Amino acid sequence: MAPKTAVKNTKATKAAAGLKKGSGRKGSRVHTGVHFFKPATLKLARKPEFVRKSAPKSRTALAKAYDVIKYPLASESAIHKIEADNTLVFIVATTANKAEIKAAVKHMYDIKADKVNTLIRPDGTKKAYVKLSSDLQAVDVANRLGVI
Repeated sequence: MAPKTAVKNTKATKAAAGLKKGSGRKGSRVHTGVHFFKPATLKLARKPEFVRKSAPKSRTALAKAYDVIKYPLASESAIHKIEADNTLVFIVATTANKAEIKAAVKHMYDIKADKVNTLIRPDGTKKAYVKLSSDLQAVDVANRLGVI
């Protein structure tokens, strides 16, 4: 047993001597700055007890299209757009983007749209101007939809 304690003592004395000489270990730091930085702490990986979100609902393309387009607009300015610019006007979901609106119009009404412009109205709803391709007439489509 004597040799083991002697080894420990010599290791301990070497370590102590190294610290006295200044082997690179620092004491407490003097902070002179005005900002406090939190010390780095242990960050554990998340281990949830259960999944917070259930499986996403499977939906058909038609149901999705009906969620995107709410209804066609039949105001005076919308009728003017139909007659003058070959453009249909719809009220759509505020979360819908232009590509989704274009796909929904194609799926629901069999209309090929050239481009879609959108705007958010002051009442918070989103309006979509759907410009039809030159081979379709917006007046005919509007009659079919019951807008005019």
